[in-house]
Amino acid sequence: MKIRGRVLVLAVSVPIIAFAVVGGFMSKAMAREDSYQYLRIFEDVVSLILNNYVEEVNVDKVMHGAMHGLADGLDPDSAYLDINQVKIMDKGDLGGPAQTGLEITRQYYLRVIASRDGSPAAKAGLTPGDYIRAIDGQSTRDTTVYEGARLLRGKAGTKVHLTVIRGNAAEPHEVDLVREELAALPVKSRIAAPGVGYVRVAEFGKSTGDQIKSEIASVQKAGAKSVIIDLRGTAFGDVDAGLAAARLFVKNGVLAYRQDRGKEKEAISAASGDGAITINTVLLTDNGTSNGAEVFAAALSGNKRAQLIGERTLGRAAQQKLVRLPDGSGLMLTHLIYLTPASVAIHEKGLVPDVAVEQPEQDFGQPAPTTDATLNKALETLGMKAAA
Repeated sequence: MKIRGRVLVLAVSVPIIAFAVVGGFMSKAMAREDSYQYLRIFEDVVSLILNNYVEEVNVDKVMHGAMHGLADGLDPDSAYLDINQVKIMDKGDLGGPAQTGLEITRQYYLRVIASRDGSPAAKAGLTPGDYIRAIDGQSTRDTTVYEGARLLRGKAGTKVHLTVIRGNAAEPHEVDLVREELAALPVKSRIAAPGVGYVRVAEFGKSTGDQIKSEIASVQKAGAKSVIIDLRGTAFGDVDAGLAAARLFVKNGVLAYRQDRGKEKEAISAASGDGAITINTVLLTDNGTSNGAEVFAAALSGNKRAQLIGERTLGRAAQQKLVRLPDGSGLMLTHLIYLTPASVAIHEKGLVPDVAVEQPEQDFGQPAPTTDATLNKALETLGMKAAA
């Protein structure tokens, strides 16, 4: 290798080595040897690029791509942040007070987890699984979840233009959303059928548990003997709020486990006074059920307090932290995950429903189906249980 190539390889390998050390890839002897092997291969790849690529190589561009690629190999919420992105995060700059109502993840491009009830995104018909290929003409191929969320925010009344893929990638859809300042979504309830209450929980916040308790009391007063709690598309709010709400339903036992890297898993258990709600319960889930809603569902399902009806949940129940690198850039790394009462990781796996219901495909721009197959299956299941 030429001297110039060796110097460049050394310079660009420093952050890669830091990444390996920070990520804990070298915590065991065998893992350490494997990591060094890959670093040697990486050195060869850089050398080949520098000495053989047809044009002069922009080393910074290549290395940023390599760093992004390393983080992409972990999970959708782990990411490499360049120096400017770290500075923006340090300032607490979220992009603006107004939102589109989209919760996103990464899968090749940015992908929609859910559209918040009543939000601009929901009104435009964006649904879980839609891909956002570009935001205001900027490709999201290398956009982190954090940066994508910033780009979607702004001042109230301003527009953001999305290029959306659903189904055929060759036929993208162009969508304009007007940002709004979104208020907290209250828990709502109604009687869905004789003896059955329906409670919609669109997000998990500090007061969600109290609202659930109040709404269930309301439908019970109206004659409900069973309740359906709808968690479809509920990706908003935090895990602690989901656990707090789960305490209302679980009298004793483990609600969930927390597993931090290098530490013993920590049980989060029901306490004295928990389990005040005893009504027969089923939960509706889909691929947009995540975060606090997912841990809530896992706690009730794992303690035999509710059946899950619908689709597998997303598998996003974790916490991230920013680890700074010597050059001012950083790594957003998942360091803590939540496990079900049976000690099964929720993150990247999701929860499998007790009763699976296939969702009908909906063409972009077409109205939603007039019948709700998942809700109907829940009513059928409750009817079968009542008759048994």
